[in-house]
Amino acid sequence: MSQSFITIRDLFFSRGKREIFSGISLDIPAGKVTAIMGPSGTGKTTLLRLIGGQLKPSQGTLSVEGLEIPKLNRKQLYQARRRMGMLFQSGALLTDLNVFENITFPIREHFDFPESMIRDIVLMKLELVGLRGARNLTPSELSGGMARRVALARAIALDPLLMMYDEPFTGLDPVTLGTIVSLIKKLNQSLGLTSVVVSHDIHETFSIADYVCILSEGKVAATGTPEELMNSNSAFVQQFVQGKPDGPMPFHYAANDYIQDIMKGAE
Repeated sequence: MSQSFITIRDLFFSRGKREIFSGISLDIPAGKVTAIMGPSGTGKTTLLRLIGGQLKPSQGTLSVEGLEIPKLNRKQLYQARRRMGMLFQSGALLTDLNVFENITFPIREHFDFPESMIRDIVLMKLELVGLRGARNLTPSELSGGMARRVALARAIALDPLLMMYDEPFTGLDPVTLGTIVSLIKKLNQSLGLTSVVVSHDIHETFSIADYVCILSEGKVAATGTPEELMNSNSAFVQQFVQGKPDGPMPFHYAANDYIQDIMKGAE
């Protein structure tokens, strides 16, 4: 495995009384595509927010390229985020700005570049995602797939070292889905990125991921290459990657005994 770009050790995080992570440890290698997967509610998106410093763990360490993210003050975190790109599931484009202005926004926020340089940067990013001709369209004029690609262009506007994708394949038609899958791999290789992809889509994710981490019940349940996980002897891993309805992964949310619960209502 490559040198670790993100290092997580004994990390705990809770929302109220509900424990999301109970001491997870994980290494995300530099220059690779790492997928974070697992059943719904296991904290996959929460992990991205912890990496980006939106949330802080109650215990443990989390470092990105040697920087202890939870220990950074506001100014330091602001600087660290220049090197991070985030593709939100919804795209999160600013509806009052057109495509060109959406991509200029983070550039103007962080740098005092001349307008001619900003224009060149924006057109280069749009060319990478195949939408240079859509620069003057508004978000309302974009299809769902186009909006996702514009959001991707905005996410790489500052030439980040780390790209995070939150469910990038959700709600896309087959052609657009294939385009986004190809773009993630292409950008990771051509720009020398480290990418973290949160997704439920086994086939698409396994086709581009170098490594996969499966979370379950606050722990790291399994890690490995897609091939290693497909051939795993773990009943849990096989149930997840094959989408089997029966197995060690529980269908029911934790609750009291069913019969006792029903009988209480009859009392």
